[in-house]
Amino acid sequence: MERRIGMRMALDTNVLVSALITPGGLPDQLLQHWEVGDFTLVTSAEQLDEVARVLQYEKLQRFIRQDQASRLLVNLRRFASFAEKLPYVDASRDANDNVILATAIGGSASHLVTGDKADLLSLKQVQGVVIVSVREAIDLLASRSRAD
Repeated sequence: MERRIGMRMALDTNVLVSALITPGGLPDQLLQHWEVGDFTLVTSAEQLDEVARVLQYEKLQRFIRQDQASRLLVNLRRFASFAEKLPYVDASRDANDNVILATAIGGSASHLVTGDKADLLSLKQVQGVVIVSVREAIDLLASRSRAD
């Protein structure tokens, strides 16, 4: 996966899972932007543990094929940029949100992309990481692509 744009983004677990549930939807389109090298995806071992756990939820089994889930995890492990030594973050009331915020901060992401309107999106920015919706991230990538 060739990287053409220096933008670094962390994708919330809900975005990654939604990409598998709705092929062709906005989260899937964003993941495809990563797969073709439009941005560097930032993750962490802690987030991958959460993704693997969520992908096993029984309620998701009828929407996500096991081979899709496995391929996503393999691609993240092989091609994403890993944040290590995550900083302590206590900006959200949800501990899982704080892990993804720490991943974004520790991985020097410019943006954290989420569908979490109640908690993460309402924060707008934490320690220099701008928190945006999937639509905003796609629009940002499109505007950067036009500028190149």
